[in-house]
Amino acid sequence: MTSWRHPATVLATWFWSGRLPAAPGTWGSLAALPFAWLLMASGGLAALLAATAMVFVIGIRASERYAEGTGNDDPGEVVIDEVAGQWLSLAPFAALEAAVPTLVQMGIGFALFRLFDILKPWPVGLVERRLKGGLGIMADDIVAALYAILAIALLHLVGILP
Repeated sequence: MTSWRHPATVLATWFWSGRLPAAPGTWGSLAALPFAWLLMASGGLAALLAATAMVFVIGIRASERYAEGTGNDDPGEVVIDEVAGQWLSLAPFAALEAAVPTLVQMGIGFALFRLFDILKPWPVGLVERRLKGGLGIMADDIVAALYAILAIALLHLVGILP
């Protein structure tokens, strides 16, 4: 078992937010939002995308190490994958606005990402089932984020989102 203080545990559970009771993915996504806001406020879209890529790469190893320590292939408390997916889902707002998204926009990005992460439309579920290890833990949330990005772009295109 990996210690609660081990860096892999801290990162995989995103500063222990994945260990909060009930709905760890939702807690992890919520815990990602303040970091996303800070990233976009300080460096815009480029900072958000760079941090997303970095968290994705680090998340592969951290989640794999944590999973090995628990003996579970995909522990629910691992939420660093939600962090990467949530951040990626907010990218269109940073790109469209060239600024920090509003609370409403962040809420829409949060809701759409969680929707696709929970429903797992094809190929999200396929990626989750086929890829193993840390890459498998991380990759399905990136695909869910791509669905959220598409939904945000469509809502923008039809004029529902500014």
